[in-house]
Amino acid sequence: MPTKPQACPAALCEPGRNCQLCPRLAAFRMEARQREPSWFNAPVPSFGTADARLLIVGLAPGLQGANRTGRPFTGDYAGDLLYATLLDYGFASGNYQARPDDGLTLIDCRISNAVRCVPPQNKPLPLEINTCRQFLMQTIAGMAKLRAIVALGRIAHDSTVKALNLRAKEAPFGHGAVHEAGHYRLYDSYHCSRYNTNTGVLTPAMFRAVFAQVRADLARD
Repeated sequence: MPTKPQACPAALCEPGRNCQLCPRLAAFRMEARQREPSWFNAPVPSFGTADARLLIVGLAPGLQGANRTGRPFTGDYAGDLLYATLLDYGFASGNYQARPDDGLTLIDCRISNAVRCVPPQNKPLPLEINTCRQFLMQTIAGMAKLRAIVALGRIAHDSTVKALNLRAKEAPFGHGAVHEAGHYRLYDSYHCSRYNTNTGVLTPAMFRAVFAQVRADLARD
């Protein structure tokens, strides 16, 4: 049976700026700091307030996206599609301009990542995913009103399933799939990456359909 993660002290819900839990990722961050000292180059914290009913879980920060700007999905193509969709469905307000000071705010929504640090080639290792899951679990536990979780891509899905103590066979990944997870409802989407949209794996209409269902389900809760 799925279990609700236990709440954590606020100081433990996000890794510190110089987190060393994953040596490979820490070394990659330090290389980026030396090369681009004006970039954020640190574990990227969740965006949005903890009283939201919707949590979106991505894979990890992009090198020139969130790792540069310090806000999830900000500064790369994936953010263009994600934030446009959130604005359309009332989960955000303002004007997304791909920078953290653009004034965009989230409404009843929070965005986080399965892995908080940028990985080389956008590919975290299984050990790194497992190590960073403690922060995902703590993020979930700290959201008292949370009802819906949207996992963007298989890695985010798999890590969220484990964070919720679900068995993998009970919640197989599939775009548009919806899984009951005790206190929560888990929605799957292909990741909104440029590669997926360019190859037609994910269309804007397919992506919007996921959030249309989330909006409709939350309206009934």
